[in-house]
Amino acid sequence: GQNAYLWWYIDALSDDGKNGIVLIAFVGSVFSPYYAWSRRGNKLVNPENHCSLNVAIYSPGKNRWAMTERGEKQISRNSTEFVIGPSSLRWDGNKLIVQIEERAVPFGQKISGTVELYPNTLFNFSTPLDAAGKHRWGPLAPSARVKVHLNSPDLQWEGNAYLDSNEGDEPISHSFHEWDWSRAEMSGGRTSVIYDVREKNAQENVLALTFNPNGTIDHFEPPPRQRLPKTLWGIQGHMRNQSSESLKVVKVLENTPFYTRSVLNSELLGEKVLSFHETLSVPKLTLASTQLMLPWRMPRITW
Repeated sequence: GQNAYLWWYIDALSDDGKNGIVLIAFVGSVFSPYYAWSRRGNKLVNPENHCSLNVAIYSPGKNRWAMTERGEKQISRNSTEFVIGPSSLRWDGNKLIVQIEERAVPFGQKISGTVELYPNTLFNFSTPLDAAGKHRWGPLAPSARVKVHLNSPDLQWEGNAYLDSNEGDEPISHSFHEWDWSRAEMSGGRTSVIYDVREKNAQENVLALTFNPNGTIDHFEPPPRQRLPKTLWGIQGHMRNQSSESLKVVKVLENTPFYTRSVLNSELLGEKVLSFHETLSVPKLTLASTQLMLPWRMPRITW
């Protein structure tokens, strides 16, 4: 629908813990200043005119970040393939193949190569994130293996990965104030996810779910909310953890004006785990100053 969004999110860590990658393919990019500007005055806008593949590479000496937005003439999608300019995502029946041909900001270095994601178990699960049910989330492959083959930068590794999807019928700024999200690889091939959502109307919604290799899903009681160190941009992130003592930030991956992404040592369901974690602050995203900064990070190409 008009003014809607859909994204597929992949994160992965190499088995040796030295490399990470995050890929997000957007239809109707929720972070796009161009999409926000074109909706001014309650205009109805086609989300397919605001697509992008966000690539974030976390490897010592080889960090790269790209998020070039493409107009509707540059994209095509069907049930098995999503083409975004020169890059694409393709499902071949047993794996997701992401072909990356992007340019990093701010220096324009090439990001080129493939990422292959092999799901351990596929889930067909979706749940609302807000009381009105206008925003929905569900993991497709909460536990997966990944093979990264990049020739620019030169990187080859394998590791544990996670794939999910979010969709909504309206901009996220209409419903949400902030959220904390985390996923942890548990023993026995399980993956636990905590989505800790605060809506604009002060309503809270906490999802605490474990996805099992046999396709079942368990709900669990989320541990108490602990504060994480405030970021340079003043974002106060939180993590659900039994105690603040067993919670440590291992590595800050992204430190931006409106969201932060980190790897944490935490404790969940009696296990010591490594968690991927994100905090999004919607008021900071919608600030005019942030919106004016974003085009430098997210160039737009429509021809």
